[in-house]
Amino acid sequence: MANLLIDIGNKVLKAVWADGITLGKIYRYQGEKNTRFILDMLEQERPSKVVVSSSYVLDKAFLNMIEKNCDNLTVIDPQRNTLNEEMKLPAHLGADRVAAVTASRFLFKGKKCCIYDFGTMITMDSLDASGNYVEGFISPGFISRLRSINRYSRNLPLVMAVDTELEEGTLEYSIKEGVESGIMFEIQGRMAENPDCIAVFTGGDSIYFAKRIKNSIFVACNLVLMGLALIAGRNEQNKF
Repeated sequence: MANLLIDIGNKVLKAVWADGITLGKIYRYQGEKNTRFILDMLEQERPSKVVVSSSYVLDKAFLNMIEKNCDNLTVIDPQRNTLNEEMKLPAHLGADRVAAVTASRFLFKGKKCCIYDFGTMITMDSLDASGNYVEGFISPGFISRLRSINRYSRNLPLVMAVDTELEEGTLEYSIKEGVESGIMFEIQGRMAENPDCIAVFTGGDSIYFAKRIKNSIFVACNLVLMGLALIAGRNEQNKF
């Protein structure tokens, strides 16, 4: 039987059937009916294992529903971070970052790497050549910064045209360029501090910024899901 991997972020839920570390079609859902969406997937096929990562604490009834429809359930959320200790990661590291580190340790074994996740927040986690966790940072993501400019000012508009070319000289252009430049300087500065690290980009805005970075980078949009696939396949003889 295949495994079902579920990544519940701040805005979007992503789910995928996986055979080992081979991912199938990725399903995306953005709405308030997460339970119904997942139940529909469970009705397609009973999975051997379900691994769920969530940015927030999951309701017990929701988890009971999943557990009844699979053979084994693993949950990573703010109240269930036992994997952090097992994987020698800081206790505060969120589920998505735990999964991304897991995948990076597998993909870049024996090499230093820095994982940049471009989502609601921008995070960076660095690993040494032995896979040990070194450090990390968190700052607001692209959309979060654009929203904050509108929210915390009286006269500045909300600019959401991330993938749209705006007319130079306009207020909207100035806002977008200012936010984008700030992120670029931030990321390039971090990369300059870690020149011997493989830069790994993931998250919803990763391709957008990857196109604007001149450095050599590795883009893995589904790094978190790959990490969940590896977590699903872990056993006592092969811990991460």
